[in-house]
Amino acid sequence: MSSLQLIRDQLAESAGVLEATRREAPVIDRVGQLLIKTFKAGNKLLTCGNGGSACDAQNFADELVGRFRRNRPALPAVSLTVNSSDLTSIGNDFGFEFIFQRQLEAHAKPGDVLVAISTSGNSPNVLRAVEAARKRRVRTVGLTGKAGGKLKGMVEHAICVPSDSVARIQEAHITIIQILCEIVESALYPDAPKAH
Repeated sequence: MSSLQLIRDQLAESAGVLEATRREAPVIDRVGQLLIKTFKAGNKLLTCGNGGSACDAQNFADELVGRFRRNRPALPAVSLTVNSSDLTSIGNDFGFEFIFQRQLEAHAKPGDVLVAISTSGNSPNVLRAVEAARKRRVRTVGLTGKAGGKLKGMVEHAICVPSDSVARIQEAHITIIQILCEIVESALYPDAPKAH
């Protein structure tokens, strides 16, 4: 296969997965409405994930603390993937599977929302974070892949990208995250000027 054909095939596959993800629109909308209510109530968003999903978790928080498309006040969002001192000390002292749970126990309050991202839905440290969130009356959302893994049955709202490909799932996750940011900004700050 030529590299040009590979490119065309990959783009076609990606477009197909995004098209199929439209079936998740009602769940995405429910999550968007949940985030709006959460921020209106003065609560915050927490995010977590591993590898590429850690990048997505960080990006989600960044878009809300900074801005997505509108110049508006900062929104309270924290990624549990970015504090290297916490991650390494917890990993060293307790084990890697506790790195998100311990941070959530420190920072989460009832009424907050956790968005847990795992392409397989079976990452032990992500699942532990969800368990800790539920004990603290933190609302739970999962971004995962086709079957959803264990995560799907643990969260209140599961957004499952209909693909078995990690690459395609991650591409769809970032699209979903950007859609959620647009929903939140448009609802909370409809008159804020667009930044770009």
